[in-house]
Amino acid sequence: MSVGILLITHPGIGNALLNSARRIVTDCPLRIKCLEVPLDASIEKLQAQAGEMLARLDQGQGVLVLTDIFGATPNNIARDLAASGRVRVLSGLSLPMLVRLLNYPDNDLRGHCESAIKGATRGIGSCDD
Repeated sequence: MSVGILLITHPGIGNALLNSARRIVTDCPLRIKCLEVPLDASIEKLQAQAGEMLARLDQGQGVLVLTDIFGATPNNIARDLAASGRVRVLSGLSLPMLVRLLNYPDNDLRGHCESAIKGATRGIGSCDD
């Protein structure tokens, strides 16, 4: 069993990042699902859908939920999920964060959180002279 990963993002972001990450790391056993939140969607329906996805992803090790923007609707939906127990939520989803997660599929929930943060922060660089 491994930790499940749920991406909750604005339209076009989660699936694009996930597809790109899977092209970079082609062999990864992690269970990952993506919920993209349309601007005009019913929040109640999205919360129910996210809850169903979370239940399918959690096989006893928990679920890491990644969102794109802290405080935005996808993040608010994710924070509601965190009240259910074995769920951790991180915002600021990026390709380096996701690639790092795919490279370390055997981490526990805490390890995935730490790994995602390292991937995100190490993925920032400057080309200054």
